[in-house]
Amino acid sequence: MRKKNLGAIAIKRFALLVVLATAYQAMAQDATTAYPNMAPIEQYLMDRTAEIALARSAAPESISRDAEILVLGRHGFETAVKGKNGFVCIVERSWTSAPDPDFWNPRVRTPICFNAAAVRPTFYATSKGPT
Repeated sequence: MRKKNLGAIAIKRFALLVVLATAYQAMAQDATTAYPNMAPIEQYLMDRTAEIALARSAAPESISRDAEILVLGRHGFETAVKGKNGFVCIVERSWTSAPDPDFWNPRVRTPICFNAAAVRPTFYATSKGPT
């Protein structure tokens, strides 16, 4: 009798999983994209001083004061402040998140700091690393 109950529970859980997956797929297909294309680069750029301050806000001052700060320029991220402790702080834009309706939203700005172990493969894969 116990085996029958376990089998029934397993079937019900599988059915629930199928229903949820179907509902998720339907919602994803119905989602309208508010930002279907990349905006002009000017909309992603920030005042340099404001971007440095926002990037530093991602970590405690004891870390961010000696971190390297990268800011977004017209041709990618560039060093605004040389660091001394191996950390790198940036302001990520919308395209660094998972693909979603806000993928190209120029108003999405998220400060984040990376430690030395995360920096090398992320930012310096083709260079000698921070100097």
